[in-house]
Amino acid sequence: MYEERPALLTGAVLWTRTLAGVPRPARPVLPDGCMDLIWADGRLLVAGPDTRPYVPGETVTRYAGIRFAPGEAPAILGVPARELRDRRVPLDAFWGEAVARRLGERIAEAPDPAAALEALALRRAADAPAPDPLLRAVVARLDAGRPVAETAEAVGLGARQLHRRSLDAFGYGPKTLARILRLQRALTLIRAGVPYADAAVRAGCADQAHLARETRALAGTTLSAYEAAVGVSVGVSVGVSANRDTPLPSGSRTTA
Repeated sequence: MYEERPALLTGAVLWTRTLAGVPRPARPVLPDGCMDLIWADGRLLVAGPDTRPYVPGETVTRYAGIRFAPGEAPAILGVPARELRDRRVPLDAFWGEAVARRLGERIAEAPDPAAALEALALRRAADAPAPDPLLRAVVARLDAGRPVAETAEAVGLGARQLHRRSLDAFGYGPKTLARILRLQRALTLIRAGVPYADAAVRAGCADQAHLARETRALAGTTLSAYEAAVGVSVGVSVGVSANRDTPLPSGSRTTA
């Protein structure tokens, strides 16, 4: 069973999943611009920003996680996003084995592991540098479909400056972030039953063929295969969120 709720950190989401019965084959987790701090059967790990689909290979019965908004995790975790791109890394690689083990045990003993994980993130955030409003503005503009060049000018950065700061904050350049956010907008529309061509244009793609290429490049699947995987009939709104459809959370809110 998968559940989620808003976290106290701006833009963050708490999620939990408990595996019951016979495990289902894991479906790929798709890029979404986010990073997660995850507690998995007593072990803490960090899911970095993805540029391609990730297929979970481990067998875990209990998960709790906090999914940070794009650009927010590096300051809290103390590691640049570029070092975690397309990776799942044990937390002890950054905080030390003893600290990570002690924190994992403390979360395991808590009545609500997700709340304990959130408390940890809040303590770290209190000691971390304040979120950069400029980077938040970059995310907001790109998620609204604004061009990268226009976004750089709006926040007062040159193209190279924006690219360099994006690598540390998001794990990749602003063009990649814009593509990922656009794909997520399109997939959200498709899950709501919007036809492919309309979803493509509304999300910011040139046409359905453009969206199909992006889906293949970033999600490793086709539009029809994605639709079948999430159980959507085009034209019919089923009210299923990406997070609730995630069969095996591992650092992204959307699965194929």
